[in-house]
Parts: sequence; structure tokens; C-alpha cells
Amino acid sequence: MKLTVFGATGGIGTEVVKQALAAGHHVTAVVRDPSRLNAEGGLLEVVVARLSEHGVLTEAVSGRDAVISALGAHDRKPTTVVTDGAHAALAAMRSVGTRRLLVVSASGAFVDGDGFFTRNLVKPILGQVLKHNFADMIAAERIVNASDLDWTIVRPPRLLNGPHTGVIAASTDGNVRGSFTINRADVADYLLRAASDDTLIRQTVSIAHG
Repeated sequence: MKLTVFGATGGIGTEVVKQALAAGHHVTAVVRDPSRLNAEGGLLEVVVARLSEHGVLTEAVSGRDAVISALGAHDRKPTTVVTDGAHAALAAMRSVGTRRLLVVSASGAFVDGDGFFTRNLVKPILGQVLKHNFADMIAAERIVNASDLDWTIVRPPRLLNGPHTGVIAASTDGNVRGSFTINRADVADYLLRAASDDTLIRQTVSIAHG
């Protein structure tokens, strides 16, 4: 595949780029600071751009099989980075007719499928701690949901820096019960598999360690 990755220097984005290159995909990594990109190879193209640079982003997504937005905030301050990324990706993709979009959100912002304890005790506390991050993701999901592109929203739980295991539970009917973490490398694995899975078009999928 030919892929464009937004947030390519972040924890998930870095894993997406590395795994995609290892699988033989052509990767266009959209970054603000190329010195933070920990990947290299003949199939890697680096595009330096901000989310406001529509023309550059349009070229970066043109002719691609899928666009993966792995953007996320690095702290708990008010943020619109995921929302801005969704806006930017959608606008650029519409300009050139690229259709497949995958966006990383978070299962913590939602309670569908959760058990009583998680829904009523854990999530209210988590929602206060990460309220700005979750508000950003909820807004981004609304934007993506309202689009006419072939989107998939992927909601992981708490992210860890463990190894790639490939052991992933997924649900399109709400959050995965009984599993509250996943390694960033496994999120990347799922995103790459989902990119070519037509059954996941216009689906929101919660994932966790299986």
C-alpha cells in the first residue's frame, strides 16, 4: 500500500511507520520536526508540514491508498490537535479524491460496552483527569463520522510501550471488556490491518490487549 501517516513522530505513529516499512509499504510521514522521526528506508518519504498547510498536505495524501492519523496530545492541557488533524486530513483528502481514513481516538472517552464498575466508578474519574484530551477526541470523532469518506475510528485504552504481540481483541459493539491496556505497537499493527479491511469502513472499533 501507499500510506500517509499524520503524527508520525508520536508513539503510535512511529510504530505505524516502522511496521509499514517492514511490510514493504510506501510511507509518507507528515511531521513538523523531521529530526524526531525515528525511521528510515527507501520506501519512506518525509513531508514537513503543519496541519494548517493545506497545499502541502494535499500533495502528501494524493494517490495514497489510506491516510492514518495517529495524532494525540502529549499532556493534559486544553488541546485541539486530534480535531485539527481530522479537519486537515479530510480537507486534503477531499481535494484529491483519496478516500480511506483511519483515526486514532480513545476508548476511555466512551462507556459503550463497559461493565458497571468501569462505567460508574472508573470512567468518571478518568474523564476528569483527561477531560481536555477526551473532549478533543469526541469532537474529532463527530467530524469524521459526519464525513462521506471511507473512515474507521480506532479506540485503544491505556497505551503502553511494550513489544508488538499481535494479540488484539477488537469490538465494533462497544469497548472491550476485561482488558484495559494495549501496547502502542499493537495499535499500529491493527491500524495497518484495518487500512485494507473493507468490512471496517465507517466503523468505530474499540481494541485492547487480547
